[in-house]
Amino acid sequence: MLASLLQPQWPHRTWRTARRWAVAWWRIFYLGAVVLVMLMSPSSYGPQTRARLMRRMYVDTAPILLGFTALAALLCLVVARIVFVTATSYGLSRVAVEMVIRVLVLELIPLTAALFVAMRCSIPAGASLAKMREDGHFERLRQHGYDPVRTEMLPLVVASMYASITLAALSCVVSLVMVYFSVYGLSWVGFDLYTRMFASVFTPMVTWLFGLKTVLFGLAVALIRNETLGPASDLSGLARMFAVLLLIEVGSLLGNYY
Repeated sequence: MLASLLQPQWPHRTWRTARRWAVAWWRIFYLGAVVLVMLMSPSSYGPQTRARLMRRMYVDTAPILLGFTALAALLCLVVARIVFVTATSYGLSRVAVEMVIRVLVLELIPLTAALFVAMRCSIPAGASLAKMREDGHFERLRQHGYDPVRTEMLPLVVASMYASITLAALSCVVSLVMVYFSVYGLSWVGFDLYTRMFASVFTPMVTWLFGLKTVLFGLAVALIRNETLGPASDLSGLARMFAVLLLIEVGSLLGNYY
């Protein structure tokens, strides 16, 4: 009897979950399309919007730039040394440096930068936007003739993208320097070999895919934010963000190695 009472709930629960999933993804795609149109529209960069945009870019990037770069440099220094010593013991020192460049600089640093910006900037900003909407701030902006998406959301999206790209670019440069120091030390003896190896890794196609992946990472963590408060929405928002980042990374791996 208990099984007969519980059985009709499963189709309804499955349909409700699928509908909530579809609505959430449709909202992300729609919001992404709206934001991309606004990014390419000159009217979105008026005096007031530019001031808010510059301030938000500074607030989201400057406080975390030095700390994340130092953390990435330390991580690359330690990992590069471990990989190089291990590879040398097996007689594979010639491929150790290239492997470190491919794994750390090409793959892990951009993904780590995107996740760091998501946790530090994007998710708190999404909660702040949800609080503004619940408090009626969006409605007051509409009553005064302002677009809430352009006024409040666009600066946050651009700032998150800028922070993610900046952290990834600077950390990759610093990591390349740390990898060189961990292998060759304070000497110019391996500079020619290292630059040739770097050029062999970062071919034009790989460089293009690396830049595209970094931009898509920044766009993903900027758009996939929590729009409602509460633990359930936080977990669902994080799951969607991780899924998109994983798909981007898998696409990048397929483009680089297949």
